Amino acid sequence: MVYSQDPQNQVDAVVLGAGFSGLYMLYRLREAGFSTRVFEAADGVGGVWYWNRYPGARCDSESVYYNYTFSEELFKEWSWSSRYPEQPEILRYLNYVADKFELKPDITFNTRVTSAVYDEAANRWQVKTDTGETVSAKYFITGVGCISSANVPNIPGLNDFEGQAYHTGHWPHEKVDFTGKRVGVIGTGSSGIQSIPVIAKEAAHLTVFQRTPQYSVPAQNHTYTKEFVEEVKNKYSEIRRQMKETVAGLRFEFGEQSVLDDPPEVRRQKLQEGWEKGGWEILFTYNDLLANEEGNELVAEFIREKIQEIVDDPETAKKLTPDHFYGTKRAIVDTDYFETYNRDNVRLVDVKASPIEAITPKGIRTTDNEYGLDALVFATGFDGMTGSLFKIDIRGKDGVSLKEKWENGAKTRTYLGLTTAGFPNMFMLTGPESPSVLGNMPATIEQHVEWVSDCINHLRDNQVDVMEAESQAEEEWSAHCKELADATLYTKTDSWYTGANISGKARGFPIYVGGYGAYREICDDVAVNGYKGFSFKQV
Repeated sequence: MVYSQDPQNQVDAVVLGAGFSGLYMLYRLREAGFSTRVFEAADGVGGVWYWNRYPGARCDSESVYYNYTFSEELFKEWSWSSRYPEQPEILRYLNYVADKFELKPDITFNTRVTSAVYDEAANRWQVKTDTGETVSAKYFITGVGCISSANVPNIPGLNDFEGQAYHTGHWPHEKVDFTGKRVGVIGTGSSGIQSIPVIAKEAAHLTVFQRTPQYSVPAQNHTYTKEFVEEVKNKYSEIRRQMKETVAGLRFEFGEQSVLDDPPEVRRQKLQEGWEKGGWEILFTYNDLLANEEGNELVAEFIREKIQEIVDDPETAKKLTPDHFYGTKRAIVDTDYFETYNRDNVRLVDVKASPIEAITPKGIRTTDNEYGLDALVFATGFDGMTGSLFKIDIRGKDGVSLKEKWENGAKTRTYLGLTTAGFPNMFMLTGPESPSVLGNMPATIEQHVEWVSDCINHLRDNQVDVMEAESQAEEEWSAHCKELADATLYTKTDSWYTGANISGKARGFPIYVGGYGAYREICDDVAVNGYKGFSFKQV
C-alpha cells in the first residue's frame, strides 16, 4: 500500500469526533507537540450534544460533574445554570472550551471518515473521508461515542408517512412546532421520557407507543444560586478527586448496607428521601441493588407504587409499570413524565399487547387500531457500544475488519476497552469493555484521553514505532469483564447495553462494571508496569 506523500496529509494522529472525547484528545496531543487532525461529520463541535436537540434534551449527570476538570481555570470560568442542564447549555459549554483552547482550526468539519486501513509496511493508518481526502497517520484514535449511531426500527411503510418524521438523535436545528398537531412518539427510553412531557404541552394530541415500560425517578431539577456556584468552584480539587475515584465519576458511592439489612420502615424512609432528592440517589442507596434479586425487587416495588400513585387512570398506570430489575437499564431521571399521562390530550398504546403492523401515509396501524398522525417522533435510541465503530470500515493487520474480528459484535474483544489485538496504534476512547456508559461520561473520557496521550508520549520517548494489544491480555480482560457482569443483574435484563434493542444483534454485555475508580487503578498499573499486555516494535 502506498500512503500519502503530501506533507499536509501526513500527521502523527487522526482523531474521529469533536465531542467531549475528541476535543480533549486534540488538546492533549497538540500540547505534547503531536500533529493532529480531527474529523467531524457535523458542522460544529459537540458530538451527541450537537445532534440531540430534541425537546427536553438534558444531561442526567449533575452539571458540576458533567464537565472537564483538566483545567482549574476552565472549571472556575464556567458557571452552570442548573442541576441538570439542557442541551443548548451543554453545547455552549463545548464551544466555549473549543474557543478557549483554539481547537477549531485543527478540526475538519462536515467530513465523515469512511475507512481506516492499517498499512503494515509503513506502520501507519490510511484514513479516507467522504470528501475524497486521504490522510496518513501513525495513530488512529476513535472518539465516536457509545450511543451516537441512531436506531430507526424497520417498520413496514416507514417511508410512506406523509407527515413530519424525526429521530431524537438527529433533530433539526430549527425549532419544530407541534402546535395543534397530532403527534406520535415511538419509544420510552431516556430521550422519549425527556421529550414526551414537553411535546404533550404543545401538541393537540400525543399518542405514545410504548414497547417496554421504564423505571424513572424525578430529576428534581433546580437552578443554582450564585452562592452554590461559588461554593462548587472552591471545591475544584474535591470534585476532581470524586470524578477520578468514585464508582461512577460522581459524588456517589454505593451505600454501606444491603437492601435486606434495613427493616421495611427504615428502607422505605431511605427510598423516600432518595425520591425527594431526585436524580441517581435511589440507585446508590444500597451496596447490592444491582446484584441482589430479592433486594432489587423491594426497591423496584417502591418505584412501581410511586407510578400507581401518580398516574390517575389505573389501566394506564398498569401499562407504565415495569417488571424487570431496577437500574439494569440506563437509570432514567425525568421531569413530570408520569404526570403527563394525566393530561386529556395524551394516550398510551402498549405495542407489546397491540404490535405496530405498519406506518401508513396518515399515521400508524396496530393490530387493533389505526392512529391518525401529523408528526411522528422516533425515540428509538441507538446501536450502542459498537454501532458507531461499525459504520466505519476499520481494517487492521492482514486486512481484517473490526466487524469481522468481533463477528459483527457477537465476539467483541478488547484490552482495557481501549485497544484490540490486530489493530496496532489504534485507540478507542470509551470503547467496548470500558466502564464508559455506567456513569458520568466526562470522567471516563478524561481518564481515557490522559492514559492514551501519556502512552503515546511514552512510545515517542522510547522510540517505539508500533504498540499492539496481545491476544492473551485481550482474552483475559474480556473474560474478566464477563465475569464481573455475570455477577450482576445487568445481564438478566434486555437493554441497549446488551444489544437487545437492535434486531438481529448478538446479545452481550461489553461494559466493565467494576467502577470508574477501580478501572483507573487497573489502567495505571498497566502503564507503571511498562504497559504490560502490549507488544512493541522499535523504530
